[in-house]
Amino acid sequence: MNLILLGAPGAGKGTQAEKICEKLSIPAISTGNILREAIANKTEMGLKAKSFIDAGKLVPDEVVIGIINDRLKEDDCKNGFILDGFPRTIPQAEALDRMDVHIDRVIDIEVPDEKIASRLSGRRVCLKCGATYHTEFKQPKVEGVCDVCGDVLVQRKDDMPETVLDRLATYHEQTEPLKDFYSEKGILRIVEGQQEVADTTALTFKALED
Repeated sequence: MNLILLGAPGAGKGTQAEKICEKLSIPAISTGNILREAIANKTEMGLKAKSFIDAGKLVPDEVVIGIINDRLKEDDCKNGFILDGFPRTIPQAEALDRMDVHIDRVIDIEVPDEKIASRLSGRRVCLKCGATYHTEFKQPKVEGVCDVCGDVLVQRKDDMPETVLDRLATYHEQTEPLKDFYSEKGILRIVEGQQEVADTTALTFKALED
């Protein structure tokens, strides 16, 4: 099964991608990860991407699409895949169509903006060991101190309220139109994100079958 996962930053689609991977034994393909892999492996498209990144520029669509195309031709994608973080725009979705890549289902994880803002702005991380906490849902034993290694917990720049709001605005402007794009193809399924991850996962699995 070839899948696309949509959802605003903080909606939990990365977690759902992991759950689907386990259930269907197919790879989750994250744009950020494969960009880094292509650069590390010094592929033709990876070197092109590196030239833009080194110049402080955004990697253009044609390069990202080329890297996605290369990745989908690998053996582990023969039985299906999950695209997480691509496409982000209508032009990218149209480019995917031109690559003659068949998509069976598009799952959109829906979570209200105010809940996302609360989730992300409350997140705290340990830069030393990578442990994550939350000011409301998963507090450390000692405020501001990592339970695992004792280092100081910090709020990442990406999780600061103003940054979260900017990221959500970008999502609504550039990525949300993909819902209509895939709805017209009859392959969009909407999953309402729940408080408990397991409940969202159950709805996600049901959406794969509908």
